[in-house]
Amino acid sequence: MKKRILSFICSMALICSMVLGTANVAHAEDERLCVDGSYLTMQESSAGYTSDSLARGYHLMDGESIINTPGAGKIYAYGATTANHYVDYVGVVVYVDRFNPTTGRWHQVTTWTAEKRNHFYVESGKTLGVERGYYYRVRCDHFAGNDADFPYDSDASYTDGIFIG
Repeated sequence: MKKRILSFICSMALICSMVLGTANVAHAEDERLCVDGSYLTMQESSAGYTSDSLARGYHLMDGESIINTPGAGKIYAYGATTANHYVDYVGVVVYVDRFNPTTGRWHQVTTWTAEKRNHFYVESGKTLGVERGYYYRVRCDHFAGNDADFPYDSDASYTDGIFIG
């Protein structure tokens, strides 16, 4: 009988420690710093996509932003826009931002644009040398539409911040 009670108490203690340990891990993940929609992570890559919303309009299907680290002190920044069909104009503006821990804000490092006429897809990517010891993210503005329907449909996407050590 004592063995049964002792076994029951040990089992309950084990279950309680597992539940409390899991709650602490989940709580720690919730405490990650999120700045302007981007979490600061230690991942080697991150991808972001436009929202699944009819607010994008008739012409714009989706857009994506990607960042990864091909090596020490380097990032690969990428953006792409896809239209629902051939349009007069499709474009993407790619921004690279660095997190400034002093101000607690993202600051733009560089930007570039890719665009096509009479097409349905555009993409652009670059490998950049960056200062180590900071978080970086990519955010993009996506545009697609016909000249007769100006202004063009638009939306945005952004990645989480990845640490470049």
